[in-house]
Amino acid sequence: MSVGADVNGVSTGTAARWVERWERQQRLYAVDREERFTVIADLVEQVAGGLPDPLVLDLGSGPGCLAARLAARLPGAEVVAVDSDPLLLELGSAHYGRALRYVNALIGEPGWLDRLGLDRPADAVVSATALHYLGEPTLRQVYGELAGLLRPGGILVNGDHISPDSARVSELARDVGRRHAERHAVCGHEEDWESWWSGAAGDPELAPLLSRDGEGGRAPCEGNDLTVSGHVALLRGAGFADVGAVWQVGPSHVLAAVR
Repeated sequence: MSVGADVNGVSTGTAARWVERWERQQRLYAVDREERFTVIADLVEQVAGGLPDPLVLDLGSGPGCLAARLAARLPGAEVVAVDSDPLLLELGSAHYGRALRYVNALIGEPGWLDRLGLDRPADAVVSATALHYLGEPTLRQVYGELAGLLRPGGILVNGDHISPDSARVSELARDVGRRHAERHAVCGHEEDWESWWSGAAGDPELAPLLSRDGEGGRAPCEGNDLTVSGHVALLRGAGFADVGAVWQVGPSHVLAAVR
């Protein structure tokens, strides 16, 4: 279901503050996060930028930081931010407003595509640091569902922590990623995942949206350890003919799959 900006009473000021804190803490976990977002937006623009009203989905969107960048890049697009966490959805809805359409859905659960309320094929589907939470069988299912959801020529873009195929090269890539992050570290205090959620639990506007474990409605993490070639095999098996990595820094990859 879609989430409205005023349903739970989170003010725009509170939402802006917590979305900015979310952006800061996410930078700790994604190597060159802003460049990755730019690459993803470049790919979507190349495939869908000439259309009058492209339909773009952001899976595991959180508050919609990537989705908002896509909406700014593609004026006139319908950008749908999909997540299962009511707190993050409410923060994004209150902060970004009508620039995005928010949908509460758990990726891969039975009937999750029906919850999106789509009336046409998608032109692009993106995800950033979200699909690694899915187990391999669920990811195989989701890739197949997305192949059926996209129009011919549409694109699926997955930017995530994905290891190279060689164990030794993976080791080297992690070190490259660590050094890159250290060189580009922002001065001052960087909030981590645990402190963000702890702080949110102490905010009276946000606490009612948290579950008993002190976080939002996130599903248990099945997880997978697929390498680049593992993802490529799943995507080709799902019906994507053209698949490959288009960007990498350390263990951080952007994979593109064209329907």
